[in-house]
This record gives sequence, structure tokens and C-alpha cells, in this order.
Amino acid sequence: MPRSSTGTVVAALTAAALGGVGFLAYQASATAPDRPSHSVRDSKAGGSNDKAKTKDKGDKKKSTALPAKSGSGLRVVYALGDRRVWLVDADEKATHTFVVSPSTASPAPGTYEVTSRVASTIGSDGVQVEHVVVFNTEAGVVYGFSAAVDGSLPDPNATKKTGGIRESRADATAMWQFAQAGTKVVVLA
Repeated sequence: MPRSSTGTVVAALTAAALGGVGFLAYQASATAPDRPSHSVRDSKAGGSNDKAKTKDKGDKKKSTALPAKSGSGLRVVYALGDRRVWLVDADEKATHTFVVSPSTASPAPGTYEVTSRVASTIGSDGVQVEHVVVFNTEAGVVYGFSAAVDGSLPDPNATKKTGGIRESRADATAMWQFAQAGTKVVVLA
């Protein structure tokens, strides 16, 4: 029994349509960002353009204002509870603020200094990082700011204690340019 030409045409059209859909899906995934940016920049110190929501306060917005009692002079301010960093110039103006993602360990609140900087290395979690700004080492845990080259965030469920504080690549560049060796880092609860 000969096959009908209609069946062959339908099969060819179906294969072409599936191929086209597959190509469009590949194209979309290749151009989409790996994850949305969690960075928030605020050109005015004390502004409230942050759209991040607090987990424990429902729909209330977190403030991007520089916290009171965060030291004085040129410094980096890191608020553990807000997961936010401010770069503060010598005139007490926050020139840049952004959200960060901490690792499994956090430094104790206090005042530290940038002790070292590394342009690129492998982080303690095995991920390639850049613009590493280290400010404390305690009990074998190194605390510092960095950006993962692949954009990944720390694993909050990891069993190994790591002190990397991840930033977006753009925010890590700003930190790298701002925080030279000896720059004060104020960690707040």
C-alpha cells in the first residue's frame, strides 16, 4: 500500500515547526540573564528607591539610608541584618549602596580594616571570584567582599563555614575602586 503524500507533508511541517520552536527556545535562553540583579544603587544618600522587601515585615520597604552610629570618615558600612553595604566618602556622603548575599558565616559587629585585595581567585566555596576585598580572618574563616564570575550566590545550606560576601560584578567593581588596603570596614548587627 503506498503512503499518501499528505502524511509526508504533515510530518515534514510538524518537524519544521518543532525545530523552529526549539531554535527560538534556545535563542531566548542564550540571551536571558542567568539571574536577576539584586543590586540596588542609590545616587542620593538616604534615598528610598530600594524595592527589596523585608521578609519579617511584610510589604514594608527596607531603608537605604546610611545607618546612624556607623562610624565616621571614609569607610565601608556593612549592615548584617539588612544585607546591605554603603560606600561612604570622607565627607560622610554614601556614594554607593547595594544589597549583598552573605555566606554561611558572618563577622562579628565591629570595626575592621581592609587587609588585602585579590583581583581574581577561587573562593572558599570553590567558585571563581573577582575583586576580592578582605577585611577579617577569624578561626580560619576569611571575611571579604567579592563577585562570582559566573554570577552565582553562596549556598546558604552549605556545611562548610565560608565568609564570602557576594556582590554583583558591577558592585564589586565599585567596592574594588573604593576600598583600598587600610580602608575602614564597619560591620553593624
